[in-house]
Amino acid sequence: MADLAMVFHWRPADMEDMSLAELGQWHERARERYESQD
Repeated sequence: MADLAMVFHWRPADMEDMSLAELGQWHERARERYESQD
C-alpha cells in the first residue's frame, strides 16, 4: 500500500475497501508508472 500512496498520493483510507486482487492490480499500475519516470 505504501507504493500506491507514494505514486498516486492516496491515503490509507482511500484503499481500505479494496480487495487484495484490486490492490494487486493498482500495485502493477504504480510499478509501471514509477519505472517510466526513470
